[in-house]
Amino acid sequence: EFMNIAIIPARGGSKRIPKKNIKDFLGKPIIAYSIENAINSKLFDKVIVSTDDDEIAQVATEYGAEVPFIRPAELSDDFSGTHEVIGHAVKSLENNGEEIRYVCCLYATAPLLKMNYLIKGYDLIKSGKWESVIAATKFSYPIFRSFEKLENGSLKMFFPEHYSSRSQDLSEAFHDAGQFYWASAKVWKDKPNGFSENSTIVELPNYLVQDIDTMEDWIRAENLFKLLDNN
Repeated sequence: EFMNIAIIPARGGSKRIPKKNIKDFLGKPIIAYSIENAINSKLFDKVIVSTDDDEIAQVATEYGAEVPFIRPAELSDDFSGTHEVIGHAVKSLENNGEEIRYVCCLYATAPLLKMNYLIKGYDLIKSGKWESVIAATKFSYPIFRSFEKLENGSLKMFFPEHYSSRSQDLSEAFHDAGQFYWASAKVWKDKPNGFSENSTIVELPNYLVQDIDTMEDWIRAENLFKLLDNN
């Protein structure tokens, strides 16, 4: 019997926000939101946390996830890509005799995730048309007008040819929302091929997307969560 599983990567060594993955977010560890969303969606036979950290493993099991292995150190540094980490988890589970069809990578710091988007992603992946499905949102300003500030303080446009283009003539640009990715077990084990013609997106509104890298981001995410909760 082939299973669908959610894998939440959550390593221990966060630099800018200590213990970020289990830090208290409005009353419970932030990873609890991802675990509960995965469980409540009824999409998964198993919800698994891949971690190198005993404390995270303990919190994860408290909230109903499984931690069938402790992630090896060489996959737990700052440079380990999500794809490798999920690929490792899939192989570990398969080596234990599990048969897996689809795998959803869910980020540990995605408290704003709404279940209906997760379900939309599942419907798209099981249609068989796509290798991967990514939660994404639109850039709120046209990226074709963006510029960088050089070391001497001067400016340089990334797309100088669009200096005079009208906004409505520019393509809409999307970015990864940092919430979830769906793909088959096989795709996770292969080398990643990025955002390509074999992938599609579930589009999220901007107000449901907040990258959490700094304490300022963290507070903004809590405020967004409270606003959404009250509505």
